[in-house]
Amino acid sequence: MTTIEIDSESGFCFGVVTAIRKAEEELAQGRPLYCLGDIVHNSAEVERLCRNGLQTITHDRLGELENVKVLLRAHGEPPSTYDTARKRNIEIIDATCPVVLRLQQRIKAKYDSGNPDTQIIIYGKAGHAEVNGLVGQTDGHAIVIEDASGLDKIDFKRDIALYSQTTKSLEGFRAIIAEIERRLQPGANFEYHDTICRQVANRVDHLRQFSTGKDVVLFVAGAKSSNGKVLYRHCLDVNPNTYLVADPTEIEASWLTEAKSIGICGATSTPRWLMDEVAARANEIVNG
Repeated sequence: MTTIEIDSESGFCFGVVTAIRKAEEELAQGRPLYCLGDIVHNSAEVERLCRNGLQTITHDRLGELENVKVLLRAHGEPPSTYDTARKRNIEIIDATCPVVLRLQQRIKAKYDSGNPDTQIIIYGKAGHAEVNGLVGQTDGHAIVIEDASGLDKIDFKRDIALYSQTTKSLEGFRAIIAEIERRLQPGANFEYHDTICRQVANRVDHLRQFSTGKDVVLFVAGAKSSNGKVLYRHCLDVNPNTYLVADPTEIEASWLTEAKSIGICGATSTPRWLMDEVAARANEIVNG
């Protein structure tokens, strides 16, 4: 008999939970509701909410709407989005994660402090929704680096203030700090702010422990989830029989034929109901 265990600590972080709850509350009233970008980086959950009436829009579409309600997801938005909403008489339902909001405020305060010589550096994924919101706090002047190769964009003779996208890895952030300190020139000041969400960061050790000892691990995450890619790699690092799936249809029976223990886990953007469906499909394959 094969045992199948779903990780109890996997699934939505509290920021995503809040955003989806706000969306569902509005949709329950039967009024039109728009969301600026995918509410979560999981297509199955987006499609579920779409069936309930949530309409996903782009920034271009936002500038064409008037007199409607628009939900801002947990990733946050730059000030320009709020300006557009005011001009178009759009009611904003703000579901920006509190951790992201505090980070936005800290970066804006640093930018507004008036020292033009300080370079604001954001360790994050260029083009990611959260990072776009952070860069927007600096009128587009912040420098985004995804890894150590991006440090060539920095002038190490000038002051540096480093922040991180909330879902980046602590290990990667520490490596960036060490490299900046190594290359910093005399007379330049360097300050760094650990702005990584611990609810996300603390999952790494837990997931590594959860994955160890399982015959097979099915990691459930959407193709757009940056957090999912990072956490999946950690699971794969400790268990080579770890497979990334977006939904139950992607499970291959050959993965499970010899398995006596199967672990199912996921990203902060993975709904519990989807992990349940993956578990049910795995059970069909191994136990008939």
